Amino acid sequence: MIKVGHYFHYVIAHFGYIGIMIVLMLGIVGMPIPDELLLTYIGYQISTGGMSYPIAFVFSLIGAITGISISYLLGVKLGLPFLRKVGPTIHITDKRMEQTKTLFSKLGPAVLFICYFIPGVRHVAAFLAGANTYGWKKFAVYAYSGAFVWIFTFLAIGNYLGENWMMMKQYMDKYRAFFIVTFIFLICLLTFSWYYQQKKK
Repeated sequence: MIKVGHYFHYVIAHFGYIGIMIVLMLGIVGMPIPDELLLTYIGYQISTGGMSYPIAFVFSLIGAITGISISYLLGVKLGLPFLRKVGPTIHITDKRMEQTKTLFSKLGPAVLFICYFIPGVRHVAAFLAGANTYGWKKFAVYAYSGAFVWIFTFLAIGNYLGENWMMMKQYMDKYRAFFIVTFIFLICLLTFSWYYQQKKK
């Protein structure tokens, strides 16, 4: 964890907000980067006054949106054969792809919103959306709003934890399954409520 902290410190010290944008973009595309920990560390830096919250948020959002848009466009242009070919090199397995497909079959485009909170799935969801010819507007609404909530959440956590930001790794490892199930349940509940209201109208 100390090495991770040093890595984040190096990126921010040498490349500033641009570095945050690039690292998050690469993480979303599929590089093995602990995106949640990076955002938590940025939140910690904000708490110390080392970074500006509005600027950090904007550059983080640009990075996440750019990364997931690249994944979507790769899905549109290259399709599933490409993902199956290069997936293993960036730790995207057939099992992970099947899990993501299952989520799509149950939740529809809402997966693009929650995928950020499920490491591995966020690397696949946008690609599958593109490969399955999801329209750009539908993709953007869910994926970009999800990026907004994801970034806000982890910046807030880092700001709250302060110097103890590295504890986030322990919480993620210990309670990840619980948070994922709870989050999916809430999304299902909200989606059902929305459809019910639309049906009544």
